[in-house]
Amino acid sequence: MNIAQHPELLQRLAASYALGTLRGGARRRFEALAREHAAVRAAALVWQTHWSGLAELQPGAAPDPAVWLRIQNLVQADKANAAMRAAAQPPLVAPGRWWRSLLLWRGAAGAGALAAVAAVVMGLQAHGNLRATAAAQIASLQQQLQATPQIQYVAVLADDKADASMLVTFDPKHQKLVLQRVGGFQEGDDKSLQLWALPPAGGPRSLGVLGHDKLLTFTAGEQEVRQVPTLAISLEPKGGVPSEGGPTGPVLFKGALIQRML
Repeated sequence: MNIAQHPELLQRLAASYALGTLRGGARRRFEALAREHAAVRAAALVWQTHWSGLAELQPGAAPDPAVWLRIQNLVQADKANAAMRAAAQPPLVAPGRWWRSLLLWRGAAGAGALAAVAAVVMGLQAHGNLRATAAAQIASLQQQLQATPQIQYVAVLADDKADASMLVTFDPKHQKLVLQRVGGFQEGDDKSLQLWALPPAGGPRSLGVLGHDKLLTFTAGEQEVRQVPTLAISLEPKGGVPSEGGPTGPVLFKGALIQRML
């Protein structure tokens, strides 16, 4: 099966590979595919960037107390095993003391066995706590990833001198069209900027009237921007004009809307 032709499966495998949950033979097969297909390598790189970006946003956290408890138990178990090995080779004792030496050896062996059993039990409990903690962290990262904008469309709108004035991004998953002013243009109080989609067929279609904020967000469905080659911004009377009539003022900024493939 050519995994590059199954984008949803590729994204799931790449996310698991970057997170480290893809293991064993599945991980080796994914790495073999990555060596053969550039699309697989690119997907893994994108997800590694996603995870590393989310990790940078995470605040510092102290290790779970169960980690320190497990370390302490393992240290105590090592000490008990060392005592058992030392007791297995007792020094020569006087004939009258052999019974007490035997009791001492058996006591040390029993104490070591009990310590080892306790370490195993506590280690299993700590391992369970660690798994629960890791599962909670993964769930939190997945929620953050779901909330992270999935930018698939980008446009830079510039004036007739090619000076950029507006950066436009569109996230179809969350239906968010975001505009950021990157130039120094500021319309008057009696004017408004209006964003238009210029489809390959038919007249311009209004996507919204801009406020004076540096960052603006509109709600839009993917069908409103899909296959729209160009976006434009015109200067209109305060509050904008109806979409049906198209722009009535000068078109100040224009740019191609590009769809990202990854």
